[in-house]
Amino acid sequence: MTKQSAKITASIFLVFSLLCSACSRQSTPYNWDLPPGIKPPSIPEDNPLTVEKIALGKQLFYDTALSANKTQSCSTCHQQKFAFSEPRATSIGSTTELHLRNAPTLTNVAYNSTLTWAHPHLKTIERQLLIPLFGEEPAELNVTGNEKRILDRFRKSQTYKSMFRLAFPNDKNPVNFNNIVKALGSFTRTLVSFNSPFDRYAWYAEDDALSNSELRGMTLFMSEQLECRHCHGGFNFSLSTVHQQDSILAAEFHNIGLYNPDAPITLDEGVYELTEKEKDRGLFRPPTLRNIEYTAPYMHDGSLATLEEVIDFYAAGGREILDGPMAGDGRKHPNKSIFLHGFTLTKDEKSDLLAFLKSLSDKDFLQNPDYAPAP
Repeated sequence: MTKQSAKITASIFLVFSLLCSACSRQSTPYNWDLPPGIKPPSIPEDNPLTVEKIALGKQLFYDTALSANKTQSCSTCHQQKFAFSEPRATSIGSTTELHLRNAPTLTNVAYNSTLTWAHPHLKTIERQLLIPLFGEEPAELNVTGNEKRILDRFRKSQTYKSMFRLAFPNDKNPVNFNNIVKALGSFTRTLVSFNSPFDRYAWYAEDDALSNSELRGMTLFMSEQLECRHCHGGFNFSLSTVHQQDSILAAEFHNIGLYNPDAPITLDEGVYELTEKEKDRGLFRPPTLRNIEYTAPYMHDGSLATLEEVIDFYAAGGREILDGPMAGDGRKHPNKSIFLHGFTLTKDEKSDLLAFLKSLSDKDFLQNPDYAPAP
């Protein structure tokens, strides 16, 4: 081989090596598997969805090492068998502080136009994740002040070091909280639920997927008599919904007459606590009704224990509490939604409505191994 040929061969080898190195830094794009007619959720430009980030996010989601005292993980308050909610009225953080609000389901959380129960400006999962991670009053995972200690746990793990490198191949030092947030956001975006009996009826044209009772309940749900659809409409059964091709963010919040503002003690004023506008007092985001059968107790503070109680509450047009620190008539709240005027149901109609709500249950979602911790 001549010197010239050797130089050419070396150059080709160098270019090939660089190309291979570049290829090795490419992550695997995630492909959505959604019913016909359902558009993918919106994805932030700075956090494209990849298989590697999802895998890392799932590992982190179930790891108590993410909390300062190693007692809790994200899954403590968001359990798969309860549609990624928990069967407590309100949550308890890793430092045993009691929270004011119920842990909402993560079912189809990627489609929420706003996050948490009452924050009109919190529109990405990544921003919302800063609250359970770094929030201090009350603390959840209690990361603030313990950042180095928590990161050291992951940096000393060969498994995590490898997973972070795969998930963020272009980062020189990928084990950091910015990437932890991106990975957790990626995993939770994949928690989609579209395989309920209702979905098989609506999207896959399986006419026998819903029973006669469920169909009657659906008619009631959509009726002007009950007006449920005004707050829980659309494919995700919540007006607070957005998808990839939406140009307008629907940030709907409502006062449903749960408490009266003149009650001696008012613990949570909803959107008002951020805006301090009287019109926002007692307003909360309507959650998705998907998998509602498994997400008891209900309301932002978990104050209604069963679906039957929820139906009775709406039938009464709100709630009157006769005694105790929260005594008052929520039905008289000046901000109460115009759609909560109350209604009357027969015993059979109530049974039909309950049957329809349960037809929104996706049992595969509760057992999907893609969402479960590694065995």
